[in-house]
Amino acid sequence: MTSQTDDQHVLVMGAGVIGLTTSLVLSHAYPNAKITVVAKHFPGDRSIEYTSPWAGANWSSMANDNGPLEKYDEVTFRRFGELVDGKEVFGCQTLKAGETKGIDGVNGGGNEAGLGRMGMWGVFDAPIEETGLLTKETGKVWYDQLVGGLRNLGESELPKGATFGLDYPSTFRINTQVYLQWLQVQALNKGITLVRRHYPSVSDVLADHPSTTLLINCTGIGSLNLSDIKDTNLYPTRGQTLLVAEPKKPITRMYEMERRIDPTTTYVFPRPLGGGVILGGSRQENDWSAEWDEELGQDIMKRCCELCPELGKPEDLQIIAKNVGLRREL
Repeated sequence: MTSQTDDQHVLVMGAGVIGLTTSLVLSHAYPNAKITVVAKHFPGDRSIEYTSPWAGANWSSMANDNGPLEKYDEVTFRRFGELVDGKEVFGCQTLKAGETKGIDGVNGGGNEAGLGRMGMWGVFDAPIEETGLLTKETGKVWYDQLVGGLRNLGESELPKGATFGLDYPSTFRINTQVYLQWLQVQALNKGITLVRRHYPSVSDVLADHPSTTLLINCTGIGSLNLSDIKDTNLYPTRGQTLLVAEPKKPITRMYEMERRIDPTTTYVFPRPLGGGVILGGSRQENDWSAEWDEELGQDIMKRCCELCPELGKPEDLQIIAKNVGLRREL
C-alpha cells in the first residue's frame, strides 16, 4: 500500500485475531483510510468455524528458518511485552501498565487485554537435535535470550516420557476470550466499521461494498467455503481441549510437551484474569468433527496431570467446558 490509499476503502474479511489485528495495524498506518471488517463470526461467538477463541493460548515459537518466520515471532513477543507494560502498540494502549496481582504470588494475574507474563517448561520425547528447535544455520534456539535465557531441565525435573526439556524464564499467556474482545473494542474506538454477515464469495462482498480499493482475506479455514477461492491447499487440524478450574495449589508456570512418537501435544496453560486452566490437546489432520471425543478427553486429563503435578489427579479436576476447534493448516 502507498500513501495514496489514505483516502480509500480497505475491506478485511474475517474477525479472528488475524483479521482484527490487521485492521488495527492498517488503521494506524493509514489513519485517513476507511476500514471495514466483514465477518460471519465476531468475539463472543462460540462456533467451530471461528478458530481464535478456542486457542490456549501462549507465545511459543516453532520457527527455525533463520528468516522472516523467526522475525514475525520476535515482533509478536515484543509487542505483547509492550502491551503488558502499558506502551502504545499500533495506536492501541491499555489503560493501566502492568498486571493485576497473581494468585500464585509469583506471576502477575494479567492485564485488561487478557495478556500476562509467565514462565514455561517445554519438554520433549527426543533429544534437542530431533525436536526442530534448532535453527539449521546457527545450531541454536533463536529465542534463547528473548525469553530471558533458556535453561536445560535436570533429569529429576523431567516428567514421565521426556528425554529433554527447557525452562523458559518468561513468555506470555493469553486469555483469548478477553483478548479478542479487547481487540474489537480498540477497532470500534478507531472508527473501524464492523459488519456481521456471511458471504459465500468474495465477489458478493465486493458487490455490497463497491468502494473497496483493497480486500484482505483473513478468513483462515473459511477460504475453503468461498466459491471463487476454494483454496484446496487448506485443511483443518482438529484440536480438543478442556477448560478446568484453577487447582487449590497454584500453578506457577505453563507446561508443554511435544511428542514425536505419537501425534499428541500435551499442554497446560493457566489463563490470566481468572480464566481457568486450558488442558490440551490433540492434532487430528483432516478431521472436521465438532463432536466431543470422551475417550480422547480422558486421555488429555491423564496426560496433563502427569505433566503438571499441581493439577492433582484427573478425578480432582473441575471441568468448566469441553472445547473442539479447527486449526487452519497448509
